[in-house]
Amino acid sequence: MAIIEPVIRPPAEADSFLLQVTLGCSADHCSFCGAYKGKPFRVKDAAEVFSDIDRYARRYPGTRRVFLMDGDALVLAHSKLVPALKKLGQVFPSLSRVSAYANGSNITRKSDAELAELYAHKLSLFYTGLESGSQRILDRCGKTSSVEEMIQGVRRAEAAGIKSSAIVLLGLGGKKDSAEHVKATVEALNRMQPRYLSFLSLMVIPGTPLAEELRRGDFEELDTTELLREAYAIIRGLELKRTVFRSDHASNYLALEGTFPKDKPALLKALKAALDGEIRLRPNFARGL
Repeated sequence: MAIIEPVIRPPAEADSFLLQVTLGCSADHCSFCGAYKGKPFRVKDAAEVFSDIDRYARRYPGTRRVFLMDGDALVLAHSKLVPALKKLGQVFPSLSRVSAYANGSNITRKSDAELAELYAHKLSLFYTGLESGSQRILDRCGKTSSVEEMIQGVRRAEAAGIKSSAIVLLGLGGKKDSAEHVKATVEALNRMQPRYLSFLSLMVIPGTPLAEELRRGDFEELDTTELLREAYAIIRGLELKRTVFRSDHASNYLALEGTFPKDKPALLKALKAALDGEIRLRPNFARGL
């Protein structure tokens, strides 16, 4: 079966086999997200998933990476997820990694033994949307996973061998709660210690609840300088032991990459130069989601 649009996947999965095991997102309540509007959530039938795998394997038997879609494939019951992973291992002899978006609540629902079994079948990377370390901000946005669930989810996954890529959304607190957003996000990330970390910048999507808040004057977006200041303040507070950092998403005004703790001074230096007007920023017309 052809992939049902829209397709949302991390930049690092551009060359992966995109396997839809669910449609939409079971936690499609976030006020800032318009990714799956008009795409009701449902779990795909196992026979349909297996058929998709077989068809792709006939064309690309050397596939090494698979990304499970849509928004939170880990919502699948263990009894449904494991057979799909086993099938992937059977038809792709060179398979090296399976990855998926994963809500903190869905990770913490899995037992340690279940997480270990997922890892044994090559599911070795979760993309987790922390967005903010402030529970108050997440509650306001309607996010279903709590900060604590996301922290514990990443730590428990790591204990099972599964790496996590945490996503932070700069500007999510707006002007009013920017300081809280920064402080709480630093605290959450330092506890979480994700293997990978990326920054995105908030772009208000028409038709979302956040767009209505903006229209009413209940939310104020950060300007370019304020977004850069948030990035600087978060990075300055991070004490990460071995984290690969990327801020190269199209929504960001400044592309950054490095590894913590080694490159922390260089990242701060680049942000300081941008704030001082010494680095050319991505123009608004070139930004996008």
